[in-house]
Amino acid sequence: MASKETILQTKELSKDFGALIAVNRVNLDVGVGVHSIIGPNGAGKTTLFNLLTGFLKPSRGEVFYQGRKITGLQPYRISQMGMARSFQITSIFPELTVYENVRIAAQSRLKARYNIFTSFEKLKGVHEKTQSVIKQVGLTELADLKAKNLSYGFQRGLDIGISLATEPNLILLDEPTSGMDREDTKLVIQLISVISKKMPVILIEHNIDIVLSISDRITVLHQGTVLAEGTPLEIQKNDKVQEAYLGGY
Repeated sequence: MASKETILQTKELSKDFGALIAVNRVNLDVGVGVHSIIGPNGAGKTTLFNLLTGFLKPSRGEVFYQGRKITGLQPYRISQMGMARSFQITSIFPELTVYENVRIAAQSRLKARYNIFTSFEKLKGVHEKTQSVIKQVGLTELADLKAKNLSYGFQRGLDIGISLATEPNLILLDEPTSGMDREDTKLVIQLISVISKKMPVILIEHNIDIVLSISDRITVLHQGTVLAEGTPLEIQKNDKVQEAYLGGY
């Protein structure tokens, strides 16, 4: 039974690729704060994200968002309901400025978004929303810079900003610090911490130090199955997790 704080829930969620069971009867109950999904390569983490966001249809099981069944809905429908996702590879428009990238996402939520005869300057609230999001992700001074000229860390921050501009109630981040140096990683961790105070965050992250420091709850996947779930301290002390993933961390 989902709690009042639950925003996303799965019941016996499974995905088969022929004889391979990539996700096997996964039950999630996501509430406030940062809920991290960890596990070795091939554990089923990204497949699970694809099931949650509609990019894959489950073989069995159900997905519920804000109490509503969303199993099998198209990704754009799920996005319109308030679930946003960033991918391992950034989805920015490299030739557009930071401002333009965020503005397009903000405009996508307006009823007049498809009216080609409406100037975006006349769309109520778009400019203000764009500026607010850019400030939130720490890119105000770089708003007029083309996205391709940002550092990798700032590009990831912009990617998250694009997700935030769609006004989500839940955001899913797929390895947001992958390939980053220490300083860029620090910026993204700070951003995730700020976001998690306003909405739940589901995080896939390979860096266990980051996961243990930032998470409120952790689900460990192993061969597509939930091996363990709990607080960072509980996960650290779990013998099965030690053996399968943390390696005596």
